[in-house]
Amino acid sequence: MGYREHKKHAVKNVNCAVLTVSSTRTKETDESGKFILSELEKNNHNVIFYEVIRDDKKMIRDTIMKLVYNENIQAIISNGGTGIGKKDFTADTVEELLDKRLEGFGEIFRYLSYKEIGSASIMSRAVAGVIKNTIIISLPGSIGAVKLAMKKIVIPELGHMVWEVNR
Repeated sequence: MGYREHKKHAVKNVNCAVLTVSSTRTKETDESGKFILSELEKNNHNVIFYEVIRDDKKMIRDTIMKLVYNENIQAIISNGGTGIGKKDFTADTVEELLDKRLEGFGEIFRYLSYKEIGSASIMSRAVAGVIKNTIIISLPGSIGAVKLAMKKIVIPELGHMVWEVNR
């Protein structure tokens, strides 16, 4: 079965969790998380969990695993904590939990980001993969990065990824 055939099987309404990792944002000030919610809903996906948590390895790990073991959640999209700062734990934590890593996600994200912001894109550790049968996508926290990833990668492939991981 070719790529076009696979895409025909993409899940149309993915049940998603959105997780913002930040020590400064709240639900009221979380522009990136709100954009993710909006894009998912605009594209007929279901947001069944949304939370803002602080930059803490244990809290990130515990929250992700709670979501992975929720049978209603098919995909987790996080934002924040993918840079190289001292409080950027999300990418490391996600990578430790992955059963399968989607190498191409980070590569394509950085390529697209490079076209917009230049060499600073090397500092993004955006990552995606699979934990059990759940897709996890970890994006930078900046609104520009979130818009780029959601429009160019996540929305076009989310349903396809969910179908692939469950077939």
